[in-house]
Amino acid sequence: MPTINKNFLKLQSNYLFSDIAKKVAAYKEENPSADIISLGIGDVTRPLIPACIEAMHKAVDEMANADTFRGYPPEQGYDFLLEAIVKNDYLDRGVELDKSEVFVSDGAKCDCGNIGDIFGTDNVVAVCDPVYPVYVDTNVMAGRAGEFNGGKWSKIVYMPSTKENGFFPDFPKEHADMIYLCFPNNPSGQGATRQQLQKWVDFALRENSVILYDSAYEAYITDGDMPHTIYEIEGAKKCCIEFRSFSKTAGFTGTRCAYCVIPKELTVEGTSLNSLWARRQATKFNGVSYITQRGAEAIYTEQGKKEIKELIAYYQANAKVIYEGLKEAGFKVSGAVNSPYIWLEVPQGMTSWDFFDVLLRQANVVGTPGSGFGPAGEGYFRLTAFGSAERTKQAVERIVKVFKS
Repeated sequence: MPTINKNFLKLQSNYLFSDIAKKVAAYKEENPSADIISLGIGDVTRPLIPACIEAMHKAVDEMANADTFRGYPPEQGYDFLLEAIVKNDYLDRGVELDKSEVFVSDGAKCDCGNIGDIFGTDNVVAVCDPVYPVYVDTNVMAGRAGEFNGGKWSKIVYMPSTKENGFFPDFPKEHADMIYLCFPNNPSGQGATRQQLQKWVDFALRENSVILYDSAYEAYITDGDMPHTIYEIEGAKKCCIEFRSFSKTAGFTGTRCAYCVIPKELTVEGTSLNSLWARRQATKFNGVSYITQRGAEAIYTEQGKKEIKELIAYYQANAKVIYEGLKEAGFKVSGAVNSPYIWLEVPQGMTSWDFFDVLLRQANVVGTPGSGFGPAGEGYFRLTAFGSAERTKQAVERIVKVFKS
């Protein structure tokens, strides 16, 4: 008889955002007239920029013509997009890459989860705490996590990122083979300076570790001392895989397009991780549609860059509104600068889920409990800047009204 992957049975009952959706749905059923504003899930609300839409319309027309129709896309991505990525995201920042080191995909979430396919199941994994849940859950599925006890997985190394260390993790006290880092950070919004990242790269090289670097939010960096790619750091090509996304940069959350970079210099046990990932993708992935990749390419045009800058500024303004409003209401707040996320301490005597319930019932605003991101997230709460400007302002006004007293 068939058997199942019993690691899936170890997972907590639901994904964090599924639990939030169920709680909100139950409240709306009890209160059908409630006007709920969500600042919870990191989904964008602004439409795709005109440059992308125009490019995608043109690509649709090409798909309607036998002479320009395209079938299966290349698993690694079309050359026109790979070349645009290499030039604009790397070469223009002084980083030399070959297009064969870039892999276009349907989302950074998928890449962050699937990358484990090319690593042994006996590898020790280290994560920041709090952390984006996908890093942990996918390693649970793969069998690297051990058992869940006391809010933690027995084989995962947790690196607390707390108020005491400025929400920036210290090196793990034990060896880790795979180290997940995300900066600007989800959920805390903390950025990473060049000096801080250099220390991490040096550490990984000493330890023979691989850094899995999620830079999905690099477009929100405004601090000139914060690198936009890990490969701006000396030695990073020998120890780092980078994940990038068009979701938060260009509103592709529903369109689905991202990429990861695996330098050919990066080897484990004498084997190129680039070649392993290329083989994995050729077997398990059919590529991103031509229409979508043409839309992504348009981001890098002169007009596209202008429109993207305006889009990012819109969400950055929302982040400032939330940050200043929460400060006015008496909260201790971090994030918002260099990031679309705002990380706040919940009132004393409340858990993060208690605060979720109060916020939902008294302000009709939805956010994300910090405990859903890991043990060190308890006592904190995440809000996002991805709502509309009008609704974001309304949400903040409600929160201030409830908590300012």
